[in-house]
Amino acid sequence: MTAAVLKDDSLADLVSEFAGPNGPYYHRVFARISETRGFALVFNPWAAILGPVWLGCRALWGAFWLAFVVEMFAVVLLGIGLFGDLGGTAIARADRLALQAAERLAAAEVAIAEGNSLGESMKRSAESIAAAAAKAREDAAGERARAPLFILAGTLIFACVHGACGTIGNALLARRFRAWRGNRSLAHGLPAPRVALAALLPAVCFPLAVYRFATPAPPAWLQEFPAAIDLRNQLSRSIDTGVSALADSFGAMFAGITAAINALLNLMEICLVVTPWPIVMIAILAIAWQVAGPRVAILSGAALAYLAILGFWEKSMATVALLGTAAALCIAIGIPVGVWCGRSPRAYAMIRPVLDFMQTMPAFVYLIPVIAFFGIGKPPGIIATLIFGAPPVIRLTALGIAGVPQPIREAAIAFGGSRSFLIFNVDIPLAMPSIMAGVNQTLLMCLSMVVIASLIGAKGLGEDVLSALQYAAVGQGILSGLAILMCAIVLDRIVQGRKRD
Repeated sequence: MTAAVLKDDSLADLVSEFAGPNGPYYHRVFARISETRGFALVFNPWAAILGPVWLGCRALWGAFWLAFVVEMFAVVLLGIGLFGDLGGTAIARADRLALQAAERLAAAEVAIAEGNSLGESMKRSAESIAAAAAKAREDAAGERARAPLFILAGTLIFACVHGACGTIGNALLARRFRAWRGNRSLAHGLPAPRVALAALLPAVCFPLAVYRFATPAPPAWLQEFPAAIDLRNQLSRSIDTGVSALADSFGAMFAGITAAINALLNLMEICLVVTPWPIVMIAILAIAWQVAGPRVAILSGAALAYLAILGFWEKSMATVALLGTAAALCIAIGIPVGVWCGRSPRAYAMIRPVLDFMQTMPAFVYLIPVIAFFGIGKPPGIIATLIFGAPPVIRLTALGIAGVPQPIREAAIAFGGSRSFLIFNVDIPLAMPSIMAGVNQTLLMCLSMVVIASLIGAKGLGEDVLSALQYAAVGQGILSGLAILMCAIVLDRIVQGRKRD
């Protein structure tokens, strides 16, 4: 009996610490909720009165934002019904039409008095305009008659929100209390800053929403953010000046990069485009057979037959050469950087924002500075593809290297393994599945840039898709898109086959 009393007293102290004021009430409520199987209907009058403000004060922010948005909608409906100028637009239109009809009728009477044959036509036109004005007034009256419906709907929604808060408020708070007992760092009590924030949000947002939607002509600052257009233009000009200065200062370096990429691309095109097609086809099928097995070889043969029969062979090989050059650069840069990031959390913390920027920036944006620095053609397309396709192989390589079990590395070090031995004989072999997944993702992402890179003269299959898009050639676009799909399937299956081995 004494232990139970002590336990109950201890729980009451915890509830008082968590709930703040009115602790005994919440102690009884939480006890009832814990003793009830299923949902315990314990109505909280303060939660019903305050609604989302109570939820915010209790740090129940998930429920707060839901109730806040729904209640704002209800308040806007009430504001439109009580203060809104329903039918104001129709009344203004009716006034304009009535004035126009009066002017037209006066002109018609003058024309009739002068014996002008157009007088009767002008009179009929004035009557039509007057009828339209009368119809606009009827519409305005109908819109004004709907004001009670807005008020009723807003009142019902408002009452439902507050009723729901009062009904489920205690249950939500009891669940948070259980979480708080396991983690005392969670927000609890009723601190003044949180109470002020929960009360301030509706107090500021609700009147602004009503003013915006219920006022016939709200101020411009409420409809659109007062943007600094002059500042944007000044920054744009500054960026243009900076890019031009970089292009002039490092023109030789950019020309050297372009020449190096062109050399690698020409080598790939000699192997895939200039080489007789039977040799290339046999080589691809042999690689698919050895790497991924007979099924993938048969699938690759069907895909290559599609490309050859429909006349996409040369452009497909040009596309694969472009893709191969970009993917080779991505892999040559990405795997060493990924290994570095996997072994150095500090390095990964520095490079991660750059990778986020490369992946989240729209691909079309890459083309703007690339054109400024490298012009148009295939090398700029490869550079844009490199920016888009490098992050996956870097991320997955870093993930695989970081996931190498530490005991294995320690064992290798204990047996005298050097740093290079650890990287090439321990880390990379164990991380190979993750690295190959990154290579696979990089290949497919590079292939997805084919169409975008064609905008700056990369050519290949992307050129056909772009032409079909410009001229709405549905059949040509679908066939060209399927050709890109066939290339992607062959590359994906071959890389996956190597991954399984």
